[in-house]
Amino acid sequence: MTLPVALLMFGFLIVAQCCTPEPGAVNVARNGTASQSSDQQFRVMGYASKAIDGNTEGDFHKGFCTHTKDEYEPWWDLDLKKTYNISSIVITNRRDCCAQRLLGAEVRIGDSPDRKNPVCSNVTDVSKPRISLCCSGMLGRYVSVEMTERLEVLTLCEVEVYGKEKVAMYAGNTAWTVISGNVWRTSNLVIFLLLYYFITNLP
Repeated sequence: MTLPVALLMFGFLIVAQCCTPEPGAVNVARNGTASQSSDQQFRVMGYASKAIDGNTEGDFHKGFCTHTKDEYEPWWDLDLKKTYNISSIVITNRRDCCAQRLLGAEVRIGDSPDRKNPVCSNVTDVSKPRISLCCSGMLGRYVSVEMTERLEVLTLCEVEVYGKEKVAMYAGNTAWTVISGNVWRTSNLVIFLLLYYFITNLP
């Protein structure tokens, strides 16, 4: 196996691992508070908080999923209360019907409470009820799920957020941000080694 192939395989392995929560990983979403663009009036109410209640039941009528009105660009927002280095987000989609509604949803992470944050990922596949999204160490206090540029109903049966809290350490007058987990550093190392190999082996 050549060095470039080995490094690429190592890089892909790191990315794959960041998508899957480690055994014993804590779902930090449970510590937050949730809101959404609207509440549709049903016998069973789909309040925003139901996406962080720890229950992954996918049948809306059993009372554990959110539900907005049919509206333009509906959204759901989570305040984690602290800034986290977020490795992955796992969404449980509705299973009793309407799974395709979530297709194309944007998941954003950042420190802006108005949801104008960088995109972690888009939902591109709703064939399975649990959707894992890699966020590769993105920093943020707020996580949002939103539909863009269309009329839609947004329903989420659970949103799990996995990552480590950002900790600030001080050396003299300089603040250093220390993040548990080395996903970004490892990825950068792989890229550097690949570039070094190709540059030093140019004809």
